[in-house]
Amino acid sequence: MKYSFKSDYCELAHPEVLKALINVGNKQFDGYGLDEYSLRAAEMIKKKINAPDADVHFISGGTHANLTVISSILRPYEAVIAPDNGHIFVHEAGAIEATGHKICTAPGVNGKLEATDIEEILITHDDEHMVSPKLVYISQTTETGTVYTKSQLQEISKICRKHNLILFIDGARLNVAMNSYVNDLSYADITNLVDVFYIGGTKNGALYGEAIVITNEAIKKDFRIILKQRGALLSKGAAIAIQFEALLKDDLMDKIAKHANSMATKMAKGITDAGYELLSPVESNMLLPIFPDIIVDKLREKYEFYDWKKTNGNTTVRLLTSWATPESIIDEFITYLKSVG
Repeated sequence: MKYSFKSDYCELAHPEVLKALINVGNKQFDGYGLDEYSLRAAEMIKKKINAPDADVHFISGGTHANLTVISSILRPYEAVIAPDNGHIFVHEAGAIEATGHKICTAPGVNGKLEATDIEEILITHDDEHMVSPKLVYISQTTETGTVYTKSQLQEISKICRKHNLILFIDGARLNVAMNSYVNDLSYADITNLVDVFYIGGTKNGALYGEAIVITNEAIKKDFRIILKQRGALLSKGAAIAIQFEALLKDDLMDKIAKHANSMATKMAKGITDAGYELLSPVESNMLLPIFPDIIVDKLREKYEFYDWKKTNGNTTVRLLTSWATPESIIDEFITYLKSVG
């Protein structure tokens, strides 16, 4: 069987998460996120991010989080600003557009939206004949695996506040970003600089589930009603909270994110040592190496991955390591790459 580097959710769940779910057994609990596990996990998150007044809501997955948050904030004529490779623009089957909102995009740099991109879009959307941008969407990590620094996030936040825009972070891979060797942000910084974000569980050891964190008071009102309307208020919400409890206990979530990152760093060194280039810096658990097509065909005999971009006989492929990637697999991949090269 081929080893998959397609994503960081290819393994079921961390053993501690499965153990926590099993240990609940047949114990009864309240529904719709009002159970003891949800309340306790929410408090653990608020403590971790140093935001005692934040609202925390558990939701099934990233696309559901994105469309629920964004559609809850925007009026019918309002739009989203996002990088042109943003998940909501490329990979969510038009989920945001289906809620009636346009996405205004900018190319950014290394997957990152810049403050100047936001201002340029605002300049060209200045009257009643166009949609009115109201929310800025970024992801941490980005779609190319890069990580926003504190100064970059501060610049974006400054522009958003200047123009009364809501700043939202897609945090499907937030924990690998927070444990990146280039990261200089704390969770407290994030809660101070953005209005709403989520902490991903699906791609960091959970069976499924994300934790939406709302710090802006204006967004908090009636959010549970919106969750219900969007089919996101799960009767067994406790199942997500139990997983987050396990991941937050003893900093397990951080430990396994560091492992995913370290495996990517080792893989990147092996790839560059073998003479190949990378499309963007490896700052998290994602790699975008550029290989000749003949090498890609050889690698595909033993591994699964996605093609990212094809140019003149070369293919940039996307490789993702996870909390469960064995170091022996990385060693094997590097040895095999060198042998076929």
